[in-house]
Amino acid sequence: MQLPKLFAPIQLGGITLPNRVVIAPMCQYSAHDGSMTDWHLAHLGSMACSGAGLFVVEKTNVTREGRITHGCTGLYNDHNEAAMARAVQVYRGITKNPIGIQIGHAGRKASSNVPWLGGKALGAGESPWPTVGPSAIPFGEGWHLPHELTTAEIRGLVDAFVGAVLRARRIGFDLVELHSAHGYLLHQFLSPLSNQRSDAYGKDRMKFPLEVARAVREAWPKERALGIRINATDWVDGGWTPEEAVVYAKELKRIGLDFICVSSGATVPQAKIPVAPGFQVGFAQKIKHSVQIPVRAVGMIADPDQAEEILASGKADMVAMARAFLDNPRWVWHAAERFGVKVDYPPQYARVHSSLWPGAAVARPKAIA
Repeated sequence: MQLPKLFAPIQLGGITLPNRVVIAPMCQYSAHDGSMTDWHLAHLGSMACSGAGLFVVEKTNVTREGRITHGCTGLYNDHNEAAMARAVQVYRGITKNPIGIQIGHAGRKASSNVPWLGGKALGAGESPWPTVGPSAIPFGEGWHLPHELTTAEIRGLVDAFVGAVLRARRIGFDLVELHSAHGYLLHQFLSPLSNQRSDAYGKDRMKFPLEVARAVREAWPKERALGIRINATDWVDGGWTPEEAVVYAKELKRIGLDFICVSSGATVPQAKIPVAPGFQVGFAQKIKHSVQIPVRAVGMIADPDQAEEILASGKADMVAMARAFLDNPRWVWHAAERFGVKVDYPPQYARVHSSLWPGAAVARPKAIA
């Protein structure tokens, strides 16, 4: 039987993913001053048992001020690095599958509350901090007015990205993914909705993100993997467009990045996004057909047949899921049963395989049928 595309290995830079299922970065909002806590040990341990070809650690910020919330992770000091190294050690003790990290800066969307407390800008009594952006334009009504970054400050942030990536290198991550989507700082420079500068960083809105990409490419080993998540659209008239995303992707390929994950939205709160199963896959397909680089699709991909169709039809090279794995950390195991593929379970959990546990047919009748 031909191996389903979902379970075929793929080479990214100098590493190989054993399958094409990626657990996308998911902020846990549970760090202490940027440092991972016991929650992260449990979370990484759970994801390590999943069997996914790659797990990417949540958006981790290059400066303290670049965090979205008080609970976001960072790699801006030695305490952050030590705590994250311990969590990665837990992951490595369970699986040999690659582990990556997403690196970013929240820009004008920083200094906000965690989602379960409303997710709005921090109030005066909630220890807010000053935010920054390409222009002094707030994210939305009631949000902090960001400080417009000076040229010197922009150069300092390039160095901050490199500093965080060097810490990730020391920790031993297999892969780094730059966050240039969802209305965070790198994308804020790209979008005309948030970048209305009159200097070189406004006339060429790709200038700062590409400077970051070049600097990180120099700092990150070629024998590992380096990629990026980008927006294909802001879903707002006058915003970032799919055509611009293609131009951006070509420049990133020229710099030497190994893959691109294609997402969209979250640049401004008023965007009307037509959320539906696979609603962003067409954007990934556009990038894949325009740029010779491995492309990852994301966006309400939750069913194994849906994921396989995306890959088998050539729309993308990988699929990424986030909430699907919060809902079901055994997604890969059940998809393997669905397609009759053998995957290795941690030996402590092997007794739940359908070949050993008759209850599997009761618990998962659709997967085993």
